[in-house]
Amino acid sequence: MVDVLNIKRTALSILFGLTLTWSVGQPKESLKLWYDEPAENWNAALPIGNGRIGAMIFGNPGKEKLQLNEETVWAGEPGNNLPAGFKEILPQVRELLFAGKHKEAQDLLMSKVPRHAPANNNYGMPYQPVGNLNIDFQGHEKAAKYYRDLDIANAVAKVSYELNGINYTREIFSSFTDQVIAVRITADKPGSISCNISFDSPHEKYLTEAMGEALALSGTSGDQDNKQGKIRFHALVQPEIEGGKLVISNDQVTIEKSDTVTLYISMATNFKRYDDISGDAVGKARQFLSQAVKKDYAQLREDHIRFYKQYFNRVSLRIGGNNSEDKPTDERLKNFTKDQDLSLVSLYFQFGRYLLISSSQPGTQPANLQGIWNQEIAPPWDSKYTVNINTEMNYWPAEITNLSELHQPLFSMIKDLSVTGRRSAHEMYGARGWNMHHNTDIWRITGPIDGAFYGMWPMGGAWLTQHLWQHYLFTGDTGFLEEVYPVLKGATLFYVDVLQEEPGHHWLVVSPSMSPENKHPGGTSLAAGNTMDNQLVFDVFSNFLNAASVLQKDESLADTVKYQLQKLPPMQIGQHGQLQEWLADWDRPDDKHRHVSHLYGLYPSNQVSPFTRPDLFAAVKTSLIHRGDISTGWSMGWKVNLWARLLNGNRAFKLITDQLSPAGEDKGTNGGGTYPNLLDAHPPFQIDGNFGCTAGIAEMLLQSHDGALFVLPALPDLWKEGEVSGLVARGGFIVSLSWKEGKVEKLVIQSSLGGNCRIRSANPLKLAKGKLKTASGDNPNPFYLQAAVKEPLISDKAEINDIIVPETFLYDLSTEKGKTYVLYRKDLKSD
Repeated sequence: MVDVLNIKRTALSILFGLTLTWSVGQPKESLKLWYDEPAENWNAALPIGNGRIGAMIFGNPGKEKLQLNEETVWAGEPGNNLPAGFKEILPQVRELLFAGKHKEAQDLLMSKVPRHAPANNNYGMPYQPVGNLNIDFQGHEKAAKYYRDLDIANAVAKVSYELNGINYTREIFSSFTDQVIAVRITADKPGSISCNISFDSPHEKYLTEAMGEALALSGTSGDQDNKQGKIRFHALVQPEIEGGKLVISNDQVTIEKSDTVTLYISMATNFKRYDDISGDAVGKARQFLSQAVKKDYAQLREDHIRFYKQYFNRVSLRIGGNNSEDKPTDERLKNFTKDQDLSLVSLYFQFGRYLLISSSQPGTQPANLQGIWNQEIAPPWDSKYTVNINTEMNYWPAEITNLSELHQPLFSMIKDLSVTGRRSAHEMYGARGWNMHHNTDIWRITGPIDGAFYGMWPMGGAWLTQHLWQHYLFTGDTGFLEEVYPVLKGATLFYVDVLQEEPGHHWLVVSPSMSPENKHPGGTSLAAGNTMDNQLVFDVFSNFLNAASVLQKDESLADTVKYQLQKLPPMQIGQHGQLQEWLADWDRPDDKHRHVSHLYGLYPSNQVSPFTRPDLFAAVKTSLIHRGDISTGWSMGWKVNLWARLLNGNRAFKLITDQLSPAGEDKGTNGGGTYPNLLDAHPPFQIDGNFGCTAGIAEMLLQSHDGALFVLPALPDLWKEGEVSGLVARGGFIVSLSWKEGKVEKLVIQSSLGGNCRIRSANPLKLAKGKLKTASGDNPNPFYLQAAVKEPLISDKAEINDIIVPETFLYDLSTEKGKTYVLYRKDLKSD
C-alpha cells in the first residue's frame, strides 16, 4: 500500500486542480448539514473521514459517541474463493443453456456453486468496524440551545450547546494530512470540562489498556466461512488538556475541571496488501499519533482544511430557486417535495463529492458499499465491493466532478484483480487473461459468490476496466494508458477465449451468465448472450483496439479482436418496443426490477445516441418507463443518469425528488430514499446512491460522451437559473457556465490538452473574441470517438415510438493547451 503521508502529486493532478473561479454575482450558498438535536441512531450521525480512517459522530451532549472505522479491518485472511470442479461441468452447462434448459443448467451449476458457501470455500469477507470512542459528560443531558453540523466546505463537524450559562463546543475532523481524528472540546468558562473517555468494540476479541499517555484498544477481526480473522487492529486516544487534572487507567481516561481538551485518535492494522498482513499495527498507530501531537491544534486544523479544499473547491454549483437553509437538514428533507428547496439539491450534489474525498484517497482502499463507514460486524451485503453496479457507481462522479485523482484506489484494486483473476480465468474457464464475477473484498477474490443465481456473472472485470479507459478519455494521460494496458489486454484475452457461438444466429456470446439478479421466464437468472454482456464485451474490445492503436501494440491480437467484435449480437428491439434485456424477447412491461442492466449501453456507456441511433434511443426510453421510478436508492441514482442521457431533465429531477425523500428504518430491499444525515438508503444504508445522484446532477448539466461537449443537455424546467463551475468533459476541457430561463448565458472552457472542442447547445452561442465555426462531419478530436454499433434487430411486433430529437446548435472551437475560451448567448452583449 502506498504511504498515504507521502503521496507525490503528479503534474496532471495539479493541472486538473486548476478550476476557474468566476461568478455572476449571486451569494454563495451554505454548505452545512445542520440539526437542532443529537442523532438518535447511526442513520442520523454525521460522517467524517480522510480516505483511510473515519468516524460517525452522534453529538449527544451527555454521552458523545464516535463510531470508528479503519479501511483495512476486514474479516478473514488472504486467499481466493474458486469453486472446485467448475471447469469440468462448463461444457454441459453451455449445452443446456443453448438448448433452452435454463433451470437444468442452474441446477447443475448449483452443485458446484451453491447458494451458501460450502465448507471448503467462502463467499467473501465483511468489512468491519474498529469500535467506539465514548466521551461521558456527566450532567450534560439537560443542555439547551443545542446545535450540530457538518461543514462540507471545510470537512469539519461541530457540536455546541449551553448548560448552566456555559457555552460548550466540540469540533471534530479526520485529518487528511496528519492521519488522526482530532476532537477539540472547549467552554467559555475556565475549568468547566470534566469527562470520562473510554473505548468499546463489537468484536469478540478486543482489549483496552493504558499505553503511556494514551488509552489503547486492540483487537482481531472476525472468522467467517473457511477463513480465520487475521487482521489485527490498534487504536489509540491521547488527550492534551489545558488546566485541570488527567488520569489514565486501563479502561478509561478521566479529565476533571479542564479549560480545553484536545483528543488525538489514531488507528492502524497489520494489513499491507491483499496478500501480505505482516504489518505492525501498534507501530503504525503510534507513529501517526506521535507525529500528530507535535502539532499545535490550530495548525493541524489549518493543514487539514487546506488539503481538503484543493479537491472540494474545484467545483461549485448554485441552482436558483427556493432556499430553506435556515431550517435543519432533516426538516428540509421531509419538506423537499413540498418546498422544492433547490439549494438542497446543490448541497446533496456537493455532499456526494465530500463523501468521495473522505472515503477514497490515493494510496487507500477504494470506497466499498458503505464508503468507509460501518458499525456492524456483519453489515448488509458484507459492505464488500459489488461490481455488477455498486462499486462502479461509487466512482461515476470522479472524472466529471473534477476528482480524477480519487479514482486511483479503484485503479489499484483493478490491477490487483487482474492478478488474482488469472486463476479464475484459467481454473474455471480454461481461458487466458483475467476475470472476476460480481463481488470482491479486500482479499481480491474473483470467484462467484451467493451461488449460481446471483454469482454466475463473469463480467465484473469487463465493467471495472471501463473506468481505466474513461480516465484516459478525460485526462489524455498516455503514461497512465501504457501502465494499465496489460489490464485492458488481459480482460480482452479472457473474452476472446470464452465467447461461444450460439446456435440461432451464430453470434458470439458469453455463456453461462445472467442479466444481473433478474429472473426471466425460464425460472432463473441464468442465460447466454444477455444484452448487458454483449454491450460490455463491445466496450472491452473497442477500448482495447483504441488503446492498442494509440500505443502501437499487438497488431495480430487486434485483428482477432476486430473479427470477434463483428460477430457480437446487435442490440435488439423487442415486441413491446423495448430494448431487449436478453437474447430472447422475454421482457415484461410490468417488470419493476431494480437492476436496469441492459441500459448500460446508454449510461455509463455511449452506445445509444439520439442523434445517430434514435431507434435504440426510443427503445431504451420505453424500457426505462416500464421499470418505473421508485426503487432502491442506488437504482434511482442510476435512473437519474439514464434520464439525463435521455435528455429529459424533468424526469431526472423527479428521480432526484424521489431520492430526497425520508427513508424508513427498516432493512428491506426496496424503497430507497435518504436518511436524516443525507446518506443513501438501499435500504439499509448503501453509499452508491449518493454517488450516483451526484454524477447524475453533473450529467444533467454537462455531457461529453456523444461526439461533443453538450452544455445543459437535461435542464429541468424548475432550474430556471443558476451557475456551475469546474466540471470536466472528456478531452480535458474544464467547463464553467451560467444560465437563465434554461439558456446558456456564459460559457467558459479551459483547455487542458488542446485540440478541437465541439460544443452542442440548445441556444446559439458566440465567442467573446473571434468567430465560432459551425461543426460538420465527425469530430476530429480522438477523445470524442462515437461507438460504431450495429443496426439493431427489430421485432415485427414492435411499435417504435417517435423520438423528437431536440434542436441544437453545434460548433467547433480550435483550442490550445492551457488557454481559456469565453462564450456568450448569441443575443447578449459580451462583457
